[in-house]
Amino acid sequence: MFKASELRQKEIINMSDGKRLGFVSDVEINMETGAIEAIIIPSESKLFRVIAKDNDIVIPWENIKKIGVDVILIDRNSQ
Repeated sequence: MFKASELRQKEIINMSDGKRLGFVSDVEINMETGAIEAIIIPSESKLFRVIAKDNDIVIPWENIKKIGVDVILIDRNSQ
């Protein structure tokens, strides 16, 4: 078990191409169940966090394949 805040310390890597996508900036939580439904990564085009969140990358929880000590492996081809 882990805390949602611990996800922010992990780098996201896409397994299909090995691309480093960044770090988790936020999570989507189902308020009824308390379960995490997705992780959110700031878009690559953002230079400052002042810009709107419209272009953030949302990774559904089912696309997460492995959560390690330092990284989270995802499969973006599953989207």
